[in-house]
Order: sequence, then structure tokens, then C-alpha cells
Amino acid sequence: MKKKINLKQYFEAMKITMNDMTIQIFHFNMIQVNTLVCYDETKEGVIIDPGMSSETEQKRLLDFIANENILVKYIINTHPHIDHVLGNAFCKTEFNAPLVAHKAGLPIYKQAPEHGAAFRFPNYEYPIPDIFIDDNENISFGNQIWKTIYTPGHADGSICLYDKNNNFVIVGDVIFAGSIGRTDLPTGNFKLLIQNITEKLLPLGDDVLVIPGHAETTTLGNEKMNNPYL
Repeated sequence: MKKKINLKQYFEAMKITMNDMTIQIFHFNMIQVNTLVCYDETKEGVIIDPGMSSETEQKRLLDFIANENILVKYIINTHPHIDHVLGNAFCKTEFNAPLVAHKAGLPIYKQAPEHGAAFRFPNYEYPIPDIFIDDNENISFGNQIWKTIYTPGHADGSICLYDKNNNFVIVGDVIFAGSIGRTDLPTGNFKLLIQNITEKLLPLGDDVLVIPGHAETTTLGNEKMNNPYL
């Protein structure tokens, strides 16, 4: 007999809290991207990689933000691949917040309609980012200051978001628990990806929590010791 899933417990299990920061993780679309809603005690927050591919997923995100009374300050793409950008237009319309990305990802991002059609995703619009952020620049909201780390290799335009105070880094598809991002897609570069991980991410510290664009979290120390690619 199948064990019944407790949806409340399942939902709570996708929530990370540290100091005054809360990160709610949603698994959206058939590729199961990690869409993040990050907010602090001020109730200002950001949406990272909005991957909603249906009205049901859009409603889940909308309801959560409304229930938590979050003021969305930014919508951020860690990189331009289709599964991470599906909900850009929806979020801009609903929350009237600027879209933030790295400019190097624009050539891939502009092909989003074609990529979406190939995966049979709905025919969404893909607004051009309002803010282009570069390496070592800051994103501020509420009481938070995050540093942007430019980490191409999986795709041009890939950024990581480092929160020194709360000791975590949001990495998109740069690194995963026991793996790394694919490098066989356009602008992928295995050597560059490994270089960016080893030179820009690992020095942040072994105890830094890694929040990837898919699947479970890990730590940089765990990846340094156990990731076969490193």
C-alpha cells in the first residue's frame, strides 16, 4: 500500500531558514527546475529562475507570495536556459519588478521562443532584462546584500549569488550535488566551468551551503571531497 504524501510536510521540507532569511524552493516544469523565493524579516524578496510552465504552477507561486505578504524587488535569472526563464513575463506582469540577468546570456535568451517550442512549453513571451549585472556587483533587498559571481562554462551569462552573511551560494546549473552543469550545449565549456568552480566557488569555504538549479542542496566542502568532477 502506498504511503500517503503529506503535502504540508513536503512543502515545508523545501524551505530553508537561516538567521532572518527564508528560501522557499519550488520544483517547476517537466525539467524540475528549482525556482526560489528568497525573503527576509522586512518581507522584501527576490524570485530566482521562475520556471513555471502552467497556470497551476503560476498560482502556486502567486499564492505563496501573497500569503507571505512578500514585496518582490527583483526577478533574477542565473542563466538563460529555457527551463529557468519560462516565468519571466508572468513575474514581471504580476509583481512589477525588474528582471535581472547577465548580458552575455542574451544570444541564448533571445532563442527562448524556439527552445520553448522544442520542449512543447506554452507560447510565452520573454521580456529583455531591465538590469544587466556583472561579476562582483551587488544585489540588495531588505537587509540583504548579495555578491554576483560570473561563472560561465555551463552557459554564457551564468551567475552565482553569494550571501556571505547567511553563508550560502545560489549556483544555477554550475554545480550540483555530485555533479556539474552540462557543457555540451551552446557556449558550454568544460575547462572554463571547472576553472570557475575551483577558482571562484570553492574558495568561499567548505561550510558554504550550495543551492543549485535542480535537485538537492549540498556544501562546497562536500563537493570538494566527493564530486568526481572536482
